[in-house]
Amino acid sequence: MINSGDVAFILICTMLVFFMTPGLAFFYAGMVRRKNVLNTIMSVVFCCGLATVMWYTVGYSLSFGPDAGGFGVIGDLSNVFFHGISATEAGPYAANIPGQLFAVFQLVFCMVTPAIVVGSLSGRMKFPALFLFVTFWLLLVYYPMAHMVWGQGGLIANLGAVDFAGGYVIEISSGISGLVACIILGSRKGYGIKSYHPHNLPLFVIGGAILWVGWFAFNGGSALAANGLAVHAVVTTMLASAAAMLSWMLIEMVLYKKVTVMGAITGAIVGLVSITPGAGYVPTEASLLIGGVVSPICFFFLTKVKVKFGYDDTLDAFGCHGISGVWGVIATGLFAQTAINPVAKWNGLFFGDTQLFVAQITALFIAVIYSAVMTAVIMLVLKKIMQIRVSPEAEALGLDISEHSEEGYAAFSGIDQ
Repeated sequence: MINSGDVAFILICTMLVFFMTPGLAFFYAGMVRRKNVLNTIMSVVFCCGLATVMWYTVGYSLSFGPDAGGFGVIGDLSNVFFHGISATEAGPYAANIPGQLFAVFQLVFCMVTPAIVVGSLSGRMKFPALFLFVTFWLLLVYYPMAHMVWGQGGLIANLGAVDFAGGYVIEISSGISGLVACIILGSRKGYGIKSYHPHNLPLFVIGGAILWVGWFAFNGGSALAANGLAVHAVVTTMLASAAAMLSWMLIEMVLYKKVTVMGAITGAIVGLVSITPGAGYVPTEASLLIGGVVSPICFFFLTKVKVKFGYDDTLDAFGCHGISGVWGVIATGLFAQTAINPVAKWNGLFFGDTQLFVAQITALFIAVIYSAVMTAVIMLVLKKIMQIRVSPEAEALGLDISEHSEEGYAAFSGIDQ
């Protein structure tokens, strides 16, 4: 039965999660050079339009429609153009809200995911190629991953693995895809030789704040009702992000004797990512541990692994989202409790069961391999049929001018950072 309180709650959550995509644009834009700020914003916000139209036409059906072929990998086309999805009656995934509300709530998750990926490619990819990349990435990576994890009859769901708000579907798929795509695209000119500095840290903080606020709707709304589970997800989200922020600050203080604003906000974000898969499954005490541990893991990848292997993951989609997501799904397998959410068939390893932990690890391998292979196919095909990188001259000039004929700071005449 439709519940008006739940409808109001999910409507508000939908708007807040939508706002996370423009927030991500600010977050990313603050970290790039002045000459690429508008291209970075455009690379994120165009996902709002493209993802919406694709979701309405085929995306929702491929993600949440009845399973096609019985393999648990993709939905069929029975719900194209929201056919059979009512604005007044419940759908198959939530009995208390209209089917179209569930569909639009899932849309805003779909919207922000490719926007995370493009951060790995910032500063050197032609916009038409990026547009095509996102189009095919949604078709070949996001929709199948959403179906496998959340769709009825999905492959990963059938394993018994759980993902409350997008550890596999959003964080791991985007992080792994960003890593593969940036390796195939190649590094920015001079990467590893000259320094790249963020040009506007206040803009970065504003974007981070929008993401932080939106994440409460991201995780809390995934309960699909204004109930105790939503409250629990909000509490675990708050605790994990706070613990991760403090943990990152502690690392910087120990290593550098100073803390940075960029480090503190980055810590909060990786904490939010790490709790996403388990927000509605793990106890509050575990959320503190999950957040506290994720910062040293991500710090190691950003400062050691990335430097060692030399991949140019421009805005660290892999180092922040991918790695945090991996830790989050593993931690869910360690600390989940069926008493908190019976969707989990078993307790986590820490509470005596092994089945959930094994299912989480198996699902992790599936998500990583699938995302990596499909992203590689997309990038290699695009590279074969078109020029995907801007010219060295255009890269030096800046993508704001070379790709969009606009300037973010038209009056600025100094040396670009």
